[in-house]
Amino acid sequence: MNQNELKALFDQQASSYDIQWEKTAPIRHCLHLLLDSMFSGLPVDAKILCVGLGTGAELSHLAQKNPLWRFTAVEPSGAMLDLCKQKAEQEGFASRCVFHQGYLETLPKHELHDAATCFLVSQFFVDQQQRSAFFLQIANRLKVRALLASSDLASDTQSAEYDVLLRAWMNMMSTAAITAEAIDRMRAAYSNDVGVLAPDRIASIIAAGGFERPVQFFQAGLIHAWLSRRAD
Repeated sequence: MNQNELKALFDQQASSYDIQWEKTAPIRHCLHLLLDSMFSGLPVDAKILCVGLGTGAELSHLAQKNPLWRFTAVEPSGAMLDLCKQKAEQEGFASRCVFHQGYLETLPKHELHDAATCFLVSQFFVDQQQRSAFFLQIANRLKVRALLASSDLASDTQSAEYDVLLRAWMNMMSTAAITAEAIDRMRAAYSNDVGVLAPDRIASIIAAGGFERPVQFFQAGLIHAWLSRRAD
């Protein structure tokens, strides 16, 4: 799936996106709880880059917890970004945000950021070199030694472990019994349209994109998250 197809898909899903993923809210809350501890040493007036933030869940969380932080929100889907803006206006932190519809390569040059988030985004780069180049684009927007918190679906897809995690993931998202055919369709989608890789491989891809060796700080089912620092 190319960038235009992916953008069109998220434009289409924007209005129902939060409802669609409501079942995973406890996972998101736990990830945000750990994110707070990972970002606890940042300056009181830190500037945060949020990449591919969708409707803005992590932006909303961080803005409410840190009233002096400023944010650059980057999202290619206009429909998703509109919902993110509405949330920021309703919650009173829109004045602390720069909203950019598009990709990192089209983001105007601003001051470098103290940290970045990138949740469930890089997995859509199936080509591993393009995936590392994506992380390099993030690194180029960060101060030296700045933090990156990133998450993706991850597993060794050739292992027995993956069979267990994939079935559990689908059961969590479904209200009906999961058939063998449904499992096969999801497996094919994750093989063809999503770069589900072993966690160690993803960590290497991040490191190749200009970061020190990432530390995995979270796992819930197929979702893994890492903390990285921009290399010198």
